[in-house]
Amino acid sequence: MNFGRQMKKYLITGLLVWVPLAITIWVLQLLVSSLDRSMLLLPAHWRPQEWLGFEIWGLGALLTILAVLLTGVIASNFFGQRLLKMSENMLSRIPVVKSIYSSVKQVSDTLLGPGGQAFRHAVLVQYPRQGCWVIGFQTGLPASEVAAHLPEECINVYVPTTPNPTSGFFLMLPKREVVELRMSVDAALKHIISMGVVPPESAGH
Repeated sequence: MNFGRQMKKYLITGLLVWVPLAITIWVLQLLVSSLDRSMLLLPAHWRPQEWLGFEIWGLGALLTILAVLLTGVIASNFFGQRLLKMSENMLSRIPVVKSIYSSVKQVSDTLLGPGGQAFRHAVLVQYPRQGCWVIGFQTGLPASEVAAHLPEECINVYVPTTPNPTSGFFLMLPKREVVELRMSVDAALKHIISMGVVPPESAGH
């Protein structure tokens, strides 16, 4: 009996070592392989595998990161901003492209921009019914047209699902019913993804 318990203990300990490592490697490999496909955008005779005879794994990911970095450097100076403004003006004149580009840009500016307020605060709300508490993230305020029809002051809250936080529910809740948490957004995400197994650390600790 003791031998069986020891074997079970060793098996679980081994899994706790290998499972996170294996998943991390798998995610990194998937990410790098996806970025490597950016090499397909280059003309065939420019691709390294055409003149080297073999494919360099990770080269596409590296070039993609360098291209994004270089774009950021160019867009940060005066002439780059003027060029970017001209490009945006051109896109705004194309009917279908205008709607798609402006919507995506607004979302990306909100999520990634230094002045964006999305996912700045972790909050505690009752969902899907009173007495059931979930962790969510304040994403802003309701649009003025929507707010005019709401009975009281509300805020926008995104409630992610577990263990995949990329899907979830968008709620407009009364501000008085939302409890702002002191934990960081990263800590709240870890707590959600781990299904409550990983305890969050308070921002005050």
